[in-house]
Amino acid sequence: MADRHDSAPDLRILGDQITLQPSGLVEPPKAARGEGREEVLMKNMARFRSEPLQFLREVSLYVSGTGWRAYDDVIGQPIFYSGFTEHIKTQVMSATLLQTKISQLADARIAVEEKEGLLNKLDKDFPIKRTQRRAVLIQSLQEVAENLTDNMICKFESKVFIRSAYYMVTQLLLRAYHQGIHVSSEEVLRLRNVAEEATRKKQSIIFLPCHRSHVDYVSLQLLCYRLGLALPVIVAGDNLNIPLLGSFMQHAGAMFIRRSFGDDQLYTTLVQAYIDVMLQGGYNLACFIEGGRSRTGKLLPPKFGILSFILDSLLSSRVEDAIICPVSTQYDKVVETEGYVTELLGVPKKKENLADFLSGGSSVLSLRLGRVDVRFHEPWSLKGYVNDQILRLSKVPSAINIDWRDTKNAVVRQKLLRTLGYKVLADINNVSVVMPTALIGTVLLTLRGRGVGRAELVRRVEWLTARVRAKGGRVAHFGNAPLSDVIERGLDVLGRDLVGVVDGLAEPTYYAVDRFQLSFYRNMTIHLFISEALVAAALYTRVKRGGGPSIQDIPYKDLHDQVLFLSSLFRGEFIYSGEGLAVNLERTLAGLEADNVIHIEKNEEGNITKVGLSDAERAAGRENYDFYCFLIWPFIESSWLAAVSLMGLTPPLSQQDDIWIQSSKVHSSAQLLGKTLYHQGDLSYFEAVNKETLKNSYQRFEEEDIVQVVRSKDARIPPRLRLTPEWRPGRDEISGELMASGRLWDFTEKIASSRREGKNRRDGATVSTRVVRLTDELGQALFEDAVKQADGKGGKKGGAAVPPRLSSEEAKRLSRSVKEARRRRALENRAHL
Repeated sequence: MADRHDSAPDLRILGDQITLQPSGLVEPPKAARGEGREEVLMKNMARFRSEPLQFLREVSLYVSGTGWRAYDDVIGQPIFYSGFTEHIKTQVMSATLLQTKISQLADARIAVEEKEGLLNKLDKDFPIKRTQRRAVLIQSLQEVAENLTDNMICKFESKVFIRSAYYMVTQLLLRAYHQGIHVSSEEVLRLRNVAEEATRKKQSIIFLPCHRSHVDYVSLQLLCYRLGLALPVIVAGDNLNIPLLGSFMQHAGAMFIRRSFGDDQLYTTLVQAYIDVMLQGGYNLACFIEGGRSRTGKLLPPKFGILSFILDSLLSSRVEDAIICPVSTQYDKVVETEGYVTELLGVPKKKENLADFLSGGSSVLSLRLGRVDVRFHEPWSLKGYVNDQILRLSKVPSAINIDWRDTKNAVVRQKLLRTLGYKVLADINNVSVVMPTALIGTVLLTLRGRGVGRAELVRRVEWLTARVRAKGGRVAHFGNAPLSDVIERGLDVLGRDLVGVVDGLAEPTYYAVDRFQLSFYRNMTIHLFISEALVAAALYTRVKRGGGPSIQDIPYKDLHDQVLFLSSLFRGEFIYSGEGLAVNLERTLAGLEADNVIHIEKNEEGNITKVGLSDAERAAGRENYDFYCFLIWPFIESSWLAAVSLMGLTPPLSQQDDIWIQSSKVHSSAQLLGKTLYHQGDLSYFEAVNKETLKNSYQRFEEEDIVQVVRSKDARIPPRLRLTPEWRPGRDEISGELMASGRLWDFTEKIASSRREGKNRRDGATVSTRVVRLTDELGQALFEDAVKQADGKGGKKGGAAVPPRLSSEEAKRLSRSVKEARRRRALENRAHL
């Protein structure tokens, strides 16, 4: 099968004309599924050792530019010509927005110098000296802005360069992903039509892809080149702007920005000016909606930095409109997952350098990682979307009629930005393709046994495939290959390091070797079933009691309240339907009842009164119900762990004033607590110590004012936190021991009610006493370390000590932010924990 795939006909592109040649490679089972016809966009090229003459011929064709390789007559604005960089740089530097800010900064500095007496108003030459000083400041700021611009902007200068780069990168990519890049023919044609219309209107296409791998931006650029579209300028972190590689990336399409802008007004305005110039000129952009790469496999919450700049360009009327195109990139196997596991277990991320990049790349060249699937959502008008949302939010017909400088409209703008971010994520999920490795990983991690036989694995993958399609999801096609062959191929790609096999039995039996790393692939499917998983976890509060079926039934109100609680708890983890809880819950229950997983009791008025497992599901060993529970249980475990760790942030009786503890140390302590509880049997899932999931939990706790976080203006001082006084548990007045009671403990128990009970663990007094004692010990260690910092005995090496107490300015800022947060939560009118 692999050989036939590798030799499949490619798309034929001649100049700006594209012809789809029937490949016969993939045929969707039913057109009604909307999965479209797939094409191999990249196919294996000649190798130097096996075909040296063909290799040299291909290189010469790419460099000289023959046929589509010339990259002429592309759809989009002119790029890749000598002088492009200087043209863009001139436009950025002359932007009214930037020049106004430079003048304001110069005037602000003049005012400071006048106040400090550096400029004497009584001096007879004061007006002349002031004018001269202002001119010097403006000139200095201009030079700084020019240097920043040169380091930041993309440099589309040479067609010879991009032809050579395209060939080289394609060779490298196809050595790793040997089955190429797959796209939907229909989506590609639609995108080209949209691009032609956008070119006529001089509008930019803003590609907003998900981000799981460094290969994401490589594949997007290769696709645009191959399809004859103007390459997008890709927003990248300046951590990638390393010697040699950084210059290569800039000339291939990268713009580099800082991870954090701080209070640098000049840099912030400069980025906005560059975004304006790109959008005004109709140049395409690409920005990863999640910010950094997802280490967990599922989509991360949206980051609003660049999206905010783009929105500001539109709301200010500096840009008429832009086209949004959400993009999903899926992999048989992500090359970085092993490194992700290390990071998620708390090992600090190494700073990028060329040596690591090259050594990592060389190891990749020998891998056979399967294929990459890229899907483009139907593009849509940003202006049209914004106007629709504003009409809903503020009852004003158009964004043009709103004064966005008015602080009263800041809440509307923030809601608009948030809904925009989550719409893009939902669109990405809607077009995502589930790969065989994701199906296999999901099945292996949602079974109760140690392993699964080949026949059972095929049966469960077949069931899961049907469920994915029933939920409106897409499954990758592999032509007419039988499912057993597709699974074999997926197992081969995952490798024995992830999925082991026990031979010499009645049938080959597969088992998860590295559950933590395999969870990355399971998380690629969870968005499709999150509603069912939340219902299953809520129902589990009764199922775990055991006893007869009637005892395990749950009153509808209790089910509703627990689903509401869990969905609010995981608001930062998952993307929900925008239709609201009531509609979503009703539809989910109806679907589970139709699938014969649950039974529903209703009263005479037709209202649901009770929900329980169906007799058919019990007879089947609860395999489908358990599937949904297994999907959500690791996340429940992680939230429970984060909540338990908060207990340790209760100050000791001897501590009179508030001690603020470094947030990263609190997170590390929670991970240490989780690892200990896992090996002692009080935690069922080792992946619950996942750093990203724990951080998301702490973020939710901050949003709900369970913890309070202070972020210093001094970049050398990291964020610090404390447990909000109203949430602190009590201590025994004599022994000082932490008591498993109070508001926080009740909150923790509410999470625990949906936790999976292990074979050797039952929630009870013994467990709670042991867990609370351990978290208290770790918490006291944090307090002792923070006090040592204050006494100068534990100073931070190589930087400023982290102050455990707030300055008066920080205390005032905290008070204002707490009041503002509480006011905002009241205005949001959303469910809270």
